[in-house]
Amino acid sequence: MSLDGQNPTKAIQDPAMQDPATGSQPAPVVRAEDRAAVVSGATGPQRAQLAPEQPLALRSVREQVEDARHTARKILVLGATSGIAEACIRQWAQRGDALYLVARNPDRLAAVAADARTRGASSVGSAVADLDDTAAHPELLAHAINGLGGLDVAFLAMGVLGEQSQAERSFSAAHQILHTNLTAPVSLLTWLANYTAQRHAGTLAVLSSVAGERGRRSNYVYGSSKAGLTAFVDGLRNRIDRDGVRVMTIKPGPVKTAMTEAMKGSEKFADVEAVASTLVKAIDRGKDIVYVPGIWRIIMAVIRAIPERVFKKLNL
Repeated sequence: MSLDGQNPTKAIQDPAMQDPATGSQPAPVVRAEDRAAVVSGATGPQRAQLAPEQPLALRSVREQVEDARHTARKILVLGATSGIAEACIRQWAQRGDALYLVARNPDRLAAVAADARTRGASSVGSAVADLDDTAAHPELLAHAINGLGGLDVAFLAMGVLGEQSQAERSFSAAHQILHTNLTAPVSLLTWLANYTAQRHAGTLAVLSSVAGERGRRSNYVYGSSKAGLTAFVDGLRNRIDRDGVRVMTIKPGPVKTAMTEAMKGSEKFADVEAVASTLVKAIDRGKDIVYVPGIWRIIMAVIRAIPERVFKKLNL
């Protein structure tokens, strides 16, 4: 199964990156503060001042019992410093999963990795990388999977809102939104899909958005990037679900994170910890499509049903 730059077998059989599925010794997991696998233009490992540790969340007895029975999973997080990803990482770490985190900001990435260790992750590896650089994806993903010693879950949480007003005036601004939210994830998913399909196992969980369900004047460039991503993930699921790979489309409504804090009405957005809890459980259960909060399934059904002659007059 060969695609230009997207053949996981070829990439993983590089002598420096042996395939964990073949029985060869995997690359050792290296602490993030000692070695960040720097890809796509970064000049070398960078140390960072760690952010103050966040308090551990109180957990119910039932949750503690479930975690005690939990078998640690090997989880790759792409876009690890996004608000939703950070909240999921905290929950995965707390139950002892093995994590490999990728993001472009070295200081924030180091803080997230340190927090994951504090919370109890069985191992934490990381790489500083610009995920917009599609040419670097095969090497990056091969290193990540070897660092984990395999792969159970890949969580794609990369994305930008962009500025709708700028995108309306400039194609280059629109193109950047489309590249980050659609083209780059398609590159990552093509490689990951081939890797997991060849092994007949794994879960690919992809963060899309309810904004992709109908174009609205307020954010149609962002929405179109998410609509394209949703369609791609739908088709990918149809292709490799029969190979034993779970492909999950995540459609959140507005969530209270750093990316949305400047938006009007952000104080009413969904709590990111509650969203993360829903997502972690849905990934464990192998759901196909998840709206978070769940009410957005109904809201978007109503919005899709509005006749176009009415919809085009609305200021949404």
